[in-house]
Amino acid sequence: MADLDEFGLTDEQKLIRRNVAELMARALPVEEVRRLDAASAFPHAGFEALAEAGYMALPFDPAYGGMGGSRKDLVVLVEALARHYSGASSLYLPTVVYGGMHLQLSGGEHLRRRYIPEICRGKLKAAFALSEPDTGSDASGIKTRAVRDGNGWRLSGQKLYISAAHVADYLVVVAKTDAEARHKGVTLFWVDAHSTGVSMKPLETLGRRTTHPNEIFFDGVFVPDDHVIGAENRGWSGLMKGLNLERLCLAAQACGNMHFAIEYAKAFALDRRQFGQPISKFQAIQHKFADMRVLLRTTQALTWRIADMLDADLDPVEETAIAKIQGTDGEFRCAHLAMEIMGGAGYTMAHDIQRLFRDVRVGSIGGGTNDIQRNTIAKSMGL
Repeated sequence: MADLDEFGLTDEQKLIRRNVAELMARALPVEEVRRLDAASAFPHAGFEALAEAGYMALPFDPAYGGMGGSRKDLVVLVEALARHYSGASSLYLPTVVYGGMHLQLSGGEHLRRRYIPEICRGKLKAAFALSEPDTGSDASGIKTRAVRDGNGWRLSGQKLYISAAHVADYLVVVAKTDAEARHKGVTLFWVDAHSTGVSMKPLETLGRRTTHPNEIFFDGVFVPDDHVIGAENRGWSGLMKGLNLERLCLAAQACGNMHFAIEYAKAFALDRRQFGQPISKFQAIQHKFADMRVLLRTTQALTWRIADMLDADLDPVEETAIAKIQGTDGEFRCAHLAMEIMGGAGYTMAHDIQRLFRDVRVGSIGGGTNDIQRNTIAKSMGL
């Protein structure tokens, strides 16, 4: 009988699923994930395992050491990572998608040839720095400034909620090079995270502890001219290029998180007995599982379809916004239902569903809030 869960996947994509599951089970076993979460420590072993297996290179052009993988390949990988542990996908995305793909999509040839091979080999970590204390949803209103200084720029300002920046070697920093303009005065910079004038402060959060966010301060940081990504004052278009892919990956991550919620709660429900039988036999419990499956399958179908659109060089802005909403709302709903199924046990720290519940709460907030996504959808409708 055909496995409908793999319908539409290539043999290579099916292999990615199986290989990543085995790889993460070895690199980040359950007890190690619990230890890292408690310590708010970055999963370096998971990062190194993915690098050694070549997955850091997956979406990049072979000209720079990449594998030339499709967007669909990337979706399958991200979903498989989150299916093992939500933080496994979170350790991958800042470097490869939020950082590295900006170089591939908008960076000059000199930046691509110098840095993308390092990312592909797992020798370089990156992070994306956009949000600020006063500007999150209003991205064009950022206050971080870059002013001319000889053959480069001086960067001054503050960024907030920047995931995994504390382990990054380089940062994609969004700054204003024309203070009077809004989106027309934005420039992207590839900044050495260890430069003089860069300092960071870790932020303690409810979830996503192993790739926790950070506050970053730039005090006259020098960035050479050749480390501008794209053109001066043209960073907004580069920023927009990355949004479709970011939203798609967040939806794929959500699919993996929903898989985790279903599988974890199912194992519990099959084992837990009440009134002389497993609680999985009760209709009230079965309906919760059915609702979780509906959320997973609808998000998964949407996500795979949008990946195909991107691979066809389309620009599905409305669709990626929808997928981001569907996915992040769905993963939190699944985590909630899983905790309901498990009752008091799910609320204790002895079970991992509480960690998922904490990790996915940020989904509707990060990566462009879901209300901002609704604005995007409304605009695409001509409203």
